[in-house]
Amino acid sequence: MLKNTMKEKMMSDTPVIGPFVNFPSPAMVEMMGWLGMDFVIIDCEHGSTDYESAENMIRAAELSGISPIVRIGMNIQQHIQRFLDAGAQGVLIPLVNNEEDAKNVVNSTKYPPVGKRGLFGGRSSMYAAQSMSEYVKEANEEMMVGLQIETMDGLDNQDGIINTDGADMIFLGPGDLSSVFGIHGQMTHPKVQKTISDMIPKIKSAGKQVGTLVFDGESAKKWIGEGVNCLVNSTNRF
Repeated sequence: MLKNTMKEKMMSDTPVIGPFVNFPSPAMVEMMGWLGMDFVIIDCEHGSTDYESAENMIRAAELSGISPIVRIGMNIQQHIQRFLDAGAQGVLIPLVNNEEDAKNVVNSTKYPPVGKRGLFGGRSSMYAAQSMSEYVKEANEEMMVGLQIETMDGLDNQDGIINTDGADMIFLGPGDLSSVFGIHGQMTHPKVQKTISDMIPKIKSAGKQVGTLVFDGESAKKWIGEGVNCLVNSTNRF
C-alpha cells in the first residue's frame, strides 16, 4: 500500500489542507495534487460520485501525489471496504452518533486482529502482487480513520466517540452543527464556533487529531491556533 503522507503529517501535529470534491472528476482530483494540497476528500455522501468514479478519482490522486480520502455515506462494512479495496487511503464517515457507530468504522477499515475487514487482493494490494501479510500490516498502519460528529446524538455521546481505539481524526462539521442548532447555514455563529472550540482539547487529549471546515486564510489561522490540524475546504472555492 502506498504511504499515506496526509496521515503521517497530521499525526505528527503538522497541519494539512485539502478539499472536498463533490462531483465525479478525476481531473479535479489530479489538479488538487499538482496544486500542492495534502489530501482530497472524494465525497460519496453528497453529490453524484459512484463507486466506479471514485476508483478513477483515487487513481488520479495517486498520479499527482495526493492522499485519497473517501467520505462514505453508509457505515456498512461491505460498502466501506469496496472503496478501500479500490485504493482509498482513508475514510471520513458521517453521522457517527455513538460509540457503537465509531467502533463499526474501525472494524470495517482495519484487518484482524485490529478490526474485521474482509481480505481481498484488489488494487490496494497491487492486485495481490504484494505479499498479503506485508500488505495487511501496511494497510492497518496507513489507513486514516476519520469520524464525523454532526448531530445532537453525536454531541451527547461525544466522549465515547472521541475515545474510540483505532480512530485517528474527529471531524467537526459546522454546517450540520448549525442545522441541528436551528441556525441553518450560519457556520460562523458563536454557538457553532464555541461547540467546536470546546471539543478540541478533549479530542487532542485522547490522542486524536481534529478536522473542520475553513473558508479563508483567517479561519485557517484561527483553527490552527486552537489545535486543528486537518483543514478542509471545497473545490468550488479554489
